Amino acid sequence: MTKFAPCKFWLGLCLLWMALSVPFGAFSLPEPMSPPRLVNDFAGLLDDVQRQTLEQKLENFDRETSTQIAVVTVTDLEGYAPADYAQRLHEKWGIGQKGKDNGILILVKPSTADSRGEAFISVGYGLEGVVPDITAGRILDVEMIPAFREGDIYAGVDRSVDVLMQLTRGEFTAEEYNGAQGPGAGALILFIVLLFMMLFFSSGRRSGGNDGHSGGGWIPPMIFRGGSGGGGSFGGFGGFGGGSSGGGGAGRSW
Repeated sequence: MTKFAPCKFWLGLCLLWMALSVPFGAFSLPEPMSPPRLVNDFAGLLDDVQRQTLEQKLENFDRETSTQIAVVTVTDLEGYAPADYAQRLHEKWGIGQKGKDNGILILVKPSTADSRGEAFISVGYGLEGVVPDITAGRILDVEMIPAFREGDIYAGVDRSVDVLMQLTRGEFTAEEYNGAQGPGAGALILFIVLLFMMLFFSSGRRSGGNDGHSGGGWIPPMIFRGGSGGGGSFGGFGGFGGGSSGGGGAGRSW
């Protein structure tokens, strides 16, 4: 029996180290809301219209691209660092498609009287080249945190979602976004691209037409495509696809 005592001793130390290395709230990570949805507002930071508008936008994007962007708000990080909480939740829920790992998690914990607000963007492995850490950080700095400091959680999340969608669609690159200046930089880049397209196609129609009509300029039909299309109803999201977090992303406090 004595020869096994050292093994038991070291095994006990290992188990104790593992227990102490896990935060007290380690088993308190929330389950996704039911029915499945991409906006899980546990902290109640959004009103019904804001939640529905954002949900519809994210569901449409998921259907069009298979890329899943989830928004989660919580009242407490349960002892985790923001990055650890976000990446564990990303893994637990399986945000993105299995094999593609094309999921993004936007985590928001609001500020309270005795704690700072925390925000983190967790990027799946398959999107780390499209949304590198420095770009995730810039989205937080430019699109999200300024709005949060003004008390507008919805605007900060919505602007960040727009930029993430544009990046993952390839409408502009991370380098182009990183070089832009000021709030709404992603929208400005998109506007410039669309303006160029309008001028190009308008010029082509004027020069190529022979029916006596000038064409009057051509506007791409997708420019004013809204995110929600009005009221609408939920139920279009079938659940997360088993994606993994690549450990990338960025976080900020306010």
